This record gives sequence, C-alpha cells and structure tokens, in this order.
Amino acid sequence: MVNKVIQLRCDCNQYPWGKTGRESIAARLCEKTPGNGFKLDESKPYAEMWMGTYPTLPSYVLETDENLQDVLDKHSQELIGDNIIKKFGHSKLPYLPKVLSISKALPLQLHPNKDLAAKLHEKDPDQFTDSNHKPEIALALGPFEAFVGFKPLESIEKLFKLEPLQKFLPEIKKPEFDDQTLKHIVETLLKASEDDVKSTNEALLKLPREKFGKETYIPELIPRLSEQYDIDDNGTLVALLTMNYLQLNEGDSIYIPADGIHAYLSGDIIECMARSDNVLNTGFCPRADRNNVDTFISCLTFSPHNTSEAILKPRSFDGSSNGKTQIYAPPMSEFNMLVTSLNGGESDKIRPIGGPSIMIVTEGEGTLKADGKEHKLSAGYIFFIGQGTEMEFSATKKLKAFTAHAE
Repeated sequence: MVNKVIQLRCDCNQYPWGKTGRESIAARLCEKTPGNGFKLDESKPYAEMWMGTYPTLPSYVLETDENLQDVLDKHSQELIGDNIIKKFGHSKLPYLPKVLSISKALPLQLHPNKDLAAKLHEKDPDQFTDSNHKPEIALALGPFEAFVGFKPLESIEKLFKLEPLQKFLPEIKKPEFDDQTLKHIVETLLKASEDDVKSTNEALLKLPREKFGKETYIPELIPRLSEQYDIDDNGTLVALLTMNYLQLNEGDSIYIPADGIHAYLSGDIIECMARSDNVLNTGFCPRADRNNVDTFISCLTFSPHNTSEAILKPRSFDGSSNGKTQIYAPPMSEFNMLVTSLNGGESDKIRPIGGPSIMIVTEGEGTLKADGKEHKLSAGYIFFIGQGTEMEFSATKKLKAFTAHAE
C-alpha cells in the first residue's frame, strides 16, 4: 500500500531579482519547511521556492529522502491516475507550482508555444530544457505589480504621437494603427541602441505629466526601472509604452497565455505553470543574456487587449463542503488552483480530485485528515496528495492553503 499523502521538502533559488533575506516570503516559507536544512542568509536574494518534479529543483519525500518523481514512477496509477497519464502521455506532474518573491523587474519575457518549444529544445537542449509550452497564473499574496500583455491599440497609438516616440513608428504610415504597426514598434524598440533608449527615456522625463493622459505612471516608473537595469535598457520602453501595467492586491490573479509578453515587477506570489522552464528574454537583463529579437518577435502574440482580459477571477469551488475553498481555473488543461481560507475553529472538506495535487500552507496552523491519517499543518508545510483522495482541513489558527491540481 502506498501512502496517498506525502509530506515534501522543497528548496529555494537565489536569482538577483529576489527579495533579500527575511523580506522574501519564498525564503521564510522555505525556512519553515521541515527537513530541508535551509539556512536563511539575511544578505542573499531569495527568488523562487519550487514544488514538484521538474528536474532543475525537484521536491523530495520528507520521510524517506526519495526524489518525488521516483515515487510517482513506481506508483503512477495509484498517485497520478490513468486519466492524467493518458491525457498527458507520462507519469510526471503536468504543472509546476512556485512561491515567488520579487524585489525588481523580472526579465521582459515570453514562453514559447509547443511548436516553437519543440524546435528550440531540439536545437539547444541546454538552454531550452523541455519541449512543452508554459502558460501560467500568478496569484498575489499581497501588493503585486506586473506588466502583462499589450495595451489597447488606441492607447498605444496616442502615446506614439508624442514627439520623442515618433521615430519608432513605421516610415510608411498605414491608414490604421494595427497589429502590424505594433509589431514594428516593439521590434524597433527592442533593437534600438543603448544611446537611443537612453535619450528617449530622458526626453520622456522632460515632458509635462499631462502629456501622458491617464498613464502618468510612465514618467513615474522610468527612474525606478532605470535604477534597476540602467536607463538604456530596451525593456523600459517596451514595458511602459506598449504593455498593460497592473497593480494587484492579495487574492488577485492574472493568467499569462503561452506566447504572452510579461514582466513581473514587485511582490510575493504563488505562481503555477504548465510543466516547463522555457523562456525567451529580451529586456530587464544584461544584453548578453537576451535571446534573439527576431525569434522573440516571431512567436509573440500581438493581440492587444485591456487589463481585464489578463485578470483571472476566482469562483467558489463546488467540491467544498463548507464553501471555504475557491478555485482559480485558467483556460488550459494542465492545472487549476484551489485556495482554502479558514479562521481558527473552522473546517472544510474537499471532494476527491481526479488527479495529483501539491498543497502548500502559507499561513496559520491546523490539521489535514486524508487517506485515513491526520497530518499537522503549519506555514511552510508542503504535501503531495495522490488522485482520488478526500481532504478535510481544520484550522486552530487562521489558515491558508494553496492546492495546485490536475484533473
């Protein structure tokens, strides 16, 4: 008999954009995860705690120290289930959840779709470590800023009437400002020289605020982004002039499709994505780390939209007995995310999920009854839960748990 509920130990990485020391929720939760020997260093940046079976930073079974993937391979039918194995063609988790703590802009990026990912993986397996796409969601644990997707075309058109920006427009003007015009602008901005980017940013800062209409955040953010990545970083212009700038709060969530341009700016989030680590970067990083602009442009989805299309709203989960669990369901098949919020003394029972789950407690204390056993819950505790397992949460102290799952 295999245990359906497996407590995990996970680890945290240290990218330069991570929050320093104890400011990082990723690091604080990792420190509280039993058994990982993680020692928090107040001088280091902590960016992402990964949970799951992706080989870059895999999770291990707390009790036996086995790699979680080895356990799933041995007991795939009981833990993953035939339904998911058939659907995705393997016994790996089809998703990768993380806790991210962001102090400065992540690279301006997109994740290639399945076709391009397969080609890039074949050509350069060291950089593109798998052949999958990577649509994702980001769920705010507190205030969170992000650049996501493109602004409506009319907003971009209005901005590019400003004198310092007219040089980035196509020489032959079309009667309408369309996706092709936007594509030209983004490509031109990404290929602009350091001097050009610097002088454009400086010229924008000299304009009166009212010239930016409702988008006064543009001149406000130029100095902040320039301090993080230099005033000559192409990402500054692309993000501020063509992309939606979002300020979100705890519980808000966004969905990034495959091929969707984005750059997270600050905050702590739970992130979940399809099982992939492929990324194309073109800004907010050293020039040597940037991917080819033509490749980036060729797989970018130029479908401008307003900010509301990026927002992923939760709905109540019909498999929750006391209505204390919400579901964030992005328009993709790899995963959904449950969020269970309990005050002290409250409980909630969740119906068996038809596939594997990974659950992390971000605050509070309580217990989880599942598979005939009772497990202690506390901030930083992480569990794998096998398919077909009913879960009963009880809180002794205000409790919050996030459960990524596939069905």
